[in-house]
Amino acid sequence: MSPDESGLPPHFKFMKYRRFGRTNWQVSDIGYGMWGMGGWTGSDDEESLASLQRAVDLGCNFFDTAWAYGEGHSEALLGELIRANPQKKLYTATKIPPKNSAWPSRREFTLDDTFPPDYIEQRVHESLEHAGVESFDLVQFHVWEDSWVKDDRWARKIDDLRAQKLLTAVGISINRWEPWNGVEAVRSGLIDSVQVIYNIFDQNPEDELFPACLEKDVAVIARVPFDEGTLTGTLSKDSKWPEGDWRNIYFVAENLIPSVERAEKLKTLLPAGLTLPEMALRFILSNPAVSTIIPGMRKASHVDSNIGASDDGRLSNELLAELRNHRWERKPASWSQ
Repeated sequence: MSPDESGLPPHFKFMKYRRFGRTNWQVSDIGYGMWGMGGWTGSDDEESLASLQRAVDLGCNFFDTAWAYGEGHSEALLGELIRANPQKKLYTATKIPPKNSAWPSRREFTLDDTFPPDYIEQRVHESLEHAGVESFDLVQFHVWEDSWVKDDRWARKIDDLRAQKLLTAVGISINRWEPWNGVEAVRSGLIDSVQVIYNIFDQNPEDELFPACLEKDVAVIARVPFDEGTLTGTLSKDSKWPEGDWRNIYFVAENLIPSVERAEKLKTLLPAGLTLPEMALRFILSNPAVSTIIPGMRKASHVDSNIGASDDGRLSNELLAELRNHRWERKPASWSQ
């Protein structure tokens, strides 16, 4: 979309907000995922900052980053945005990388392998320094195993950091295609949010995770709404990316070809005037368990088109019923991480 004379995208009315679980924060239902501007090829800081500011101007107030997104570079960009908007409350979320630098975690990993208490504190201080802020609203563990719930040293350290006013809330980021591997953490009452892959293809969080979150009043951050690009409808079976781009690893032939074929089938369901990316976002917005979605937005045009989905809201019951048939059961593979 191109902005009209008022500076707003055509047909855009206003951003909608949702309660972020038991924190009671009111966050924009379209948030901002900052991975692309920290660790993907083709990112430009000036363009990234302009896109971030565009999102703020249109009502976005939730920004998700991580140390791993450019080894603190994305966190630094978020800090610049905060300082450029002192009059606005922008919610900041970052993630602590695992000590063993292994994504995803594996069943045999212990807390000492990934998040020993002293390491947690060290990383929080480093991220605060990168961003140039005194505290984060939300600090998340960038990998997770539900077995760690039994070793509450991480929870006690988080309480200590909270007492120091270095963070307000704590969350977990769940491994790809393992939404079950976070249910125990939710039910423990020790966390405030979960970040999980949820989209038209990946509907599995609806089975166990979302009911647990609703029961325990835990916020849900829906990530990868476009399935790393498949659900934008712009990929082909011959798509390639610059050397070093993570998508070359993820979109191996055994993933790229069926992904594109499934996306093509979805295009046949599009009502007049609705694009595939808009349908993908509005599918997620149709679920009341979701607190916010964090699409990656490296360009102002991405911001305009994605934020417009907030005002349009949920899809019709008829279309949602059709999309249920496109659920795709996938299991982690060597290329999927």
